[in-house]
Amino acid sequence: MNEKLEFAERLRKAMLSAGYEARPAVLEKGFNSRYWGRSVSFQAVSRWLRGEAIPSQEKLQVLAEWLKVEPHALRYGEEAALSIREKRKQWEEALDYREREAIEQYLSLPAPQRKIVREVISAFAQVFSEKTP
Repeated sequence: MNEKLEFAERLRKAMLSAGYEARPAVLEKGFNSRYWGRSVSFQAVSRWLRGEAIPSQEKLQVLAEWLKVEPHALRYGEEAALSIREKRKQWEEALDYREREAIEQYLSLPAPQRKIVREVISAFAQVFSEKTP
């Protein structure tokens, strides 16, 4: 099955699970009532449901929030979302509060300073990898 058809199937299932009929008119009305950008047409949402198109990331976020599903699960499937959750969990478990604090401080830096910090870390990592057999 191709990516667009798989997305359409997930969208239909998410609509049904949320208690909505998987019909273009329902999708158009429900989506446009929640989306603050330019409203989407009946034809556009029909293409989503038929597996002819995939909405932009911004629209996907609105769909996921409305239908109460994870955006990654809606876009790529539950297996991909599970993989992301597992990696996030591993990342969170590997860090203590000092490391999280350092990462937050790094993220608050302007882009040029973040680049310098990345270069310093890369240099340390390269020297360390050369010294360990």
